[in-house]
Amino acid sequence: KLCEEILNILEKDTKTSCQVACLEALRILSRDKTVLVPVTTKRNMQILMRLAKLDTVEDPLEKVSEFPVIVEALKCLCNIVFNSAVAQKLSLELNLAAMLCNLLKKCKDQQLVGDIKCFDLRLLFLLSLLHTDIRSQLRQELQGVQILTQALESSLNVRWTEEYKAAEDRDRPPLSLQETDCAIEALKALFNVTLDSWNVHSKNESHQFRYMAAILRHCLLTMGPTEDKTEELH
Repeated sequence: KLCEEILNILEKDTKTSCQVACLEALRILSRDKTVLVPVTTKRNMQILMRLAKLDTVEDPLEKVSEFPVIVEALKCLCNIVFNSAVAQKLSLELNLAAMLCNLLKKCKDQQLVGDIKCFDLRLLFLLSLLHTDIRSQLRQELQGVQILTQALESSLNVRWTEEYKAAEDRDRPPLSLQETDCAIEALKALFNVTLDSWNVHSKNESHQFRYMAAILRHCLLTMGPTEDKTEELH
């Protein structure tokens, strides 16, 4: 009942501070599988997707004041998808992966969107891990390999000297914690999406995998903010 009441409040046009507080509460509650039954409906998933700005194809991410709401809604969706088989099925029906890819494109070259990007990538990782149809959709329909590789390239701050050769700067500073976390989530999602890619059939696929290999090499030469984070990244 508490989850339902929270979602009823979130469905209304309430203040940003109220939305964030409600989403934080829902995120904590959604860690418990036993309370997820009322949450995992099409209506409730759509409420969270709207708050995460996943239902707006064209609108850019402009209002910085809304960013905490987007992040908390994505965190809630991560918990719900991870803990509920019903939510995983609804994700395919609601075309959640396509909306996440679109949001990820909006994050490109944007300031102050690191947390949005990170939890977008985490949700793509979970969907590609838990639902084989979404994994196939990402690979075949949504240009998932390209989108995720670009997200990884951006997180690692790759600079190019040749088409498939990244610049090597031994004196560059370590990645920030946020950059490292984004890179790790992108790598996990990429692993799932390319898991069945034993045969590369087209010239474009060949280019994409050579491009990815160059970024992965750069990743192995990149340091995180701590020894543990560097190990996790590698």
